[in-house]
Amino acid sequence: MKISRMCLFLSLQWCCFLILYTHQLQPSQTQVLLQLRKQLEYPNQLQIWGPTIDLCFSSSPRVNITCRDNSVTEITIFGDSLQTRPTSFNGFPVSYKTLSGNFSMDSLIATLSRLNSLKSLSLVSLGIWGKFPDKIHRLQSLVYLDLSWNFMYGSIPSTISRIANLETLKLDGNFLNGTLPDSFDSFSKLTSLSLSNNLFSGPLPSSLQRVNSLNDINLSDNGIFGELFDLGRLSNLHWLDLSNNRLDSSLASMPEFVTVVLLKNNTFSGGIPEQYGRLSRLQQLDLSFNALTEMGPAGIFALPNISSLSLGSNLLSGSVPMDLRCGDELEFVDISNNRLTGNLPSCLRSSTKKRVVKIGGNCLSIDTEHQHSETYCSEKHSDNEKSSHGKNNLGILIGVISGIGVVILILGFGFLVLCRKFCSQGSSEQHLLHKSVQDNSVTGGFTAEILTNARFISDAAKLGSQGSPPYRLFVLDELKVATNSFDKSASMGEGSNGKIYKGRLESGAHVAIRCLAVSRKYTIRNLKLRLDLLARIRHPHLACLLGHCIDNEGNDEVGANNVYLVYEYVPNGNYRAHLSETNPEKVLRWSDRLSILIGVAKAVHFLHTGIIPGFNSNRLKANNILLNEHRMGKLSDYGLSVVAQEIEKDKEEDGLKSWQMKSLDDDIYSFGCILLESLIGPSVCARKESFLLNEMVSLGNTEGQRRIVDPTVLASSSQESLSIVVSLTINCISPESSTRPSFEDVLWNLQYAAQVQATSDDVDNKSGKTLLSP
Repeated sequence: MKISRMCLFLSLQWCCFLILYTHQLQPSQTQVLLQLRKQLEYPNQLQIWGPTIDLCFSSSPRVNITCRDNSVTEITIFGDSLQTRPTSFNGFPVSYKTLSGNFSMDSLIATLSRLNSLKSLSLVSLGIWGKFPDKIHRLQSLVYLDLSWNFMYGSIPSTISRIANLETLKLDGNFLNGTLPDSFDSFSKLTSLSLSNNLFSGPLPSSLQRVNSLNDINLSDNGIFGELFDLGRLSNLHWLDLSNNRLDSSLASMPEFVTVVLLKNNTFSGGIPEQYGRLSRLQQLDLSFNALTEMGPAGIFALPNISSLSLGSNLLSGSVPMDLRCGDELEFVDISNNRLTGNLPSCLRSSTKKRVVKIGGNCLSIDTEHQHSETYCSEKHSDNEKSSHGKNNLGILIGVISGIGVVILILGFGFLVLCRKFCSQGSSEQHLLHKSVQDNSVTGGFTAEILTNARFISDAAKLGSQGSPPYRLFVLDELKVATNSFDKSASMGEGSNGKIYKGRLESGAHVAIRCLAVSRKYTIRNLKLRLDLLARIRHPHLACLLGHCIDNEGNDEVGANNVYLVYEYVPNGNYRAHLSETNPEKVLRWSDRLSILIGVAKAVHFLHTGIIPGFNSNRLKANNILLNEHRMGKLSDYGLSVVAQEIEKDKEEDGLKSWQMKSLDDDIYSFGCILLESLIGPSVCARKESFLLNEMVSLGNTEGQRRIVDPTVLASSSQESLSIVVSLTINCISPESSTRPSFEDVLWNLQYAAQVQATSDDVDNKSGKTLLSP
C-alpha cells in the first residue's frame, strides 16, 4: 500500500515537472517579449510583464501568451476599445491615435522573427503604423496573422505568399491600398481571408478562384471594381462579403454550400441567377443597393435555411409571382425601393411577429400610402430615352474636343518644324552630348535623358537634402584662398581618385576639397550635367557635396580638366582609425559599430535605388567612412565614377592580387570586407588574402570566434547578435557573386543584429550586469 502511494506521489510530481518544463520559457524568448512591449511603447495591457514573471501564465482578457516546449507559440494583444477611425491617413504618426515617430515596422518584424515557433500573432488596435513590411515572410512559421485596426498603409507584398502554412489572414481596418496580390493560390491551407475597411482598388485577383481551402472571404468596404468571377469551384466557401465596393458585372455563380452572401452597395446589373434558387444551405443573401433589374428565381424565398433576404434599392420591375412560397426560416425580407407592381403573395403581404417584410417605395397595389403611382414605375423607359439622348450629346461633345485636339497638333507640328530650322545648332549640340554620354560614359548607363532629367532622383534624395546647405559653384581663387594655394600643410592625403585638401571658406566653414583629373573626352557641358547629377544626391549618411569648380586652364595632366569637388568637412576621423583605437573611453563597442554600419548600409542602399541607374561601384572601404562628432557614419568618395577617369594603378591599398580582385567593384563584397574589419580589426587588411584562404572557416564557429574576433567585440556583444553578423560577413565575401545577399538583405540583417543586441543590453542593465571592458 505504501509502495502504491509512493508511486502515485512520484507520478504526480513528474507530471507537474513536465507541465512546468513545457511552459518554462527560454531566456531569449522572454527577452523578445520584453522587447516587443518596449516597441509597442508599454501599453497598459502589458504593464504586469517583467523579467521575473512567467509570461506564459500572465494572460488576461486582452492579452494571451501561449507557450510550448520552452518557446512562444501564440501572441494575442488587443488594444483599448476601437477608436474612431479617421477617414484618411498621411503616413505619419498621429497623437493619441498611433505609436510615436520612433516606432519602426521593420524593427517590429525583426523582433518577432526571433520567435521561431510562433504560430499565431494577433496585434489588434495598438496604433501600429507604417508601410506594410516587405519582410513579413520572415514570420514563416505563422498559421494565424491578425493585424487589424491599425494604421498600416501600402500594398500587400507578394512575399507574404512565402508563409506557406498560413491559414488565417486578417488585416481589416487599416489603410492598405493598391491592387490585391494575385498570388493567393500559393496558400494551399488558407481558410480565412479578411481585408475589409481598407483602400484597395482594382479587380478581384483571379487566384482566389483556385484557393479551394477558403471558408470565408471578407473584402468589404474597399474600392474593388470590375467583374465578379465564378466562385462555384470554392467548394468549402461558407461566407462571402464583398459589400460596399464598385463591382459592376452581372452576378456570378456561388459555391453549392455557401451560407452567407453579402454583395450590397455595388453596381451589379442584370438578374439574379437561377442557381441561387438551389443554394440549399444559404441563410443570408444581401443584394441591396445595386442595379439589378430582374427578380430572378422565386425559389430563393423558399430555400430551406434562408433567414434574411435583402433585395431593396435596386431596379427590380414587374410583378411578384402570386404562387411564391416563403421558407419556414425566413425572418426578414426587403424588396423596398424597386419598381415592382401588382399584388404580393400572402407570405409577403405584411410583417408578423415571425417575419419582417419591407415593401415601401414600389408601385404595389397594397400598402398604397407607402407606394409610388404606377406611372413612376413605367418611367424607366423614358429614363432610357433620356440616357440615349445624353449619350448623343456626349458624342457631340467628344467630337468637338477631338477637333480642337487636331488643330492643336497641327500648330504644334508647325512650331516643331520652325524650331528645327532655327535651332539646329542647339539640337546638334544635344545630339553630340547624347552620343558622348552613350559612347564614352564611364559607368555605361548614364544617357543624356537621365543626366538632364531630375525626375530620376527619388523622393529619398529630396528628404536627404532637407537641412543641407544649398549646392553652389565655386571659383578657383576662392578655393586657393581656402587652402593657402593648395599648400602641403592643407593636404589630407591622396587616394585613388586624386588629392584631398582641408580648407576654410570665407564664411569660416571648414570643407574638404578633392581634386580630380577628368578626361577632355567629355565636353564642358557634358561634365556639368554629370556634376549636376552628383549634386542631387543627398542622404544623412553621405558626406554632403557642397559644390564644385571646373578649371580648364591649368592642367596637371595633358588632355584633362581639373575638377574640384567641395564636401562638408567631417571632423572625427575615419572608421578604420577608430577601429584601431585602444583608449577604453574612445573604443567602439559592438553596438557603436552596428550603428555606424547600418547608417552606411542605408546610404549604399540609397545609392543603388535612389537614382536610375544606380551607383553600384562606390569603392567602399573602412577609411572612406567618416565619423562626425556624434560618431555618426558618413560615406565619402561615392559616385565618383560618374565624373572621374577609371585609372588603373599598380599599387592598390588593400594589396589583393588573387580572385578577390574581380570583386573589388562589387559593393556587396566590399561591404563584406568592412564587416570583416569590424569583427577582426584593421589588422586583417594586411593579411586579408591569407585570412580568407586559411582562417575564414574558423570564423563560423564559437571557438574560432574567441580566437579571431576583436576582444572589444567579444566583450560587448551578445552571442546571437555576433553570429548574425558573422554569417552575413561570410555570405558577403563569398567567391561566387551569385550567392551574395542583396543590399536590402544586408541592411535588414544588420538592423536585426542591432535589435538583438539592444534587447540583450536592456536585460543586462535591468539585471545589474555590466559588460567587461576589453
